[in-house]
Amino acid sequence: MRQALEKLLEAGKDDALLRFTLGSICLQEADLDTALAHVERAIAFDPDYSAAWKLRGAILHRLGRFEEAIEVWREGRAVAERKGDLQAAKEIGVFLKRLERQCIAANRNA
Repeated sequence: MRQALEKLLEAGKDDALLRFTLGSICLQEADLDTALAHVERAIAFDPDYSAAWKLRGAILHRLGRFEEAIEVWREGRAVAERKGDLQAAKEIGVFLKRLERQCIAANRNA
């Protein structure tokens, strides 16, 4: 699947959905840097793509870039709320709260 989508990119087709899908696939394959690049491009195409914001935060979290993940999820939650995507806002809020608690606990133990 990934190769077929990459061929679409090579052929000049490029949009938010294609980049989001490639980012998701790359995340599943643990190709995190490539996943992040695709998802960031998806957001550049459509800054209101709340699922892409959620995925971007997840990738940053997996990369261990926790402070960046927190900021991305905060922005993503605001995007989702602004466009009325309440389910995405709720999901992002759950991820955000967990990560914030983990960071607080880690700072206490440091």
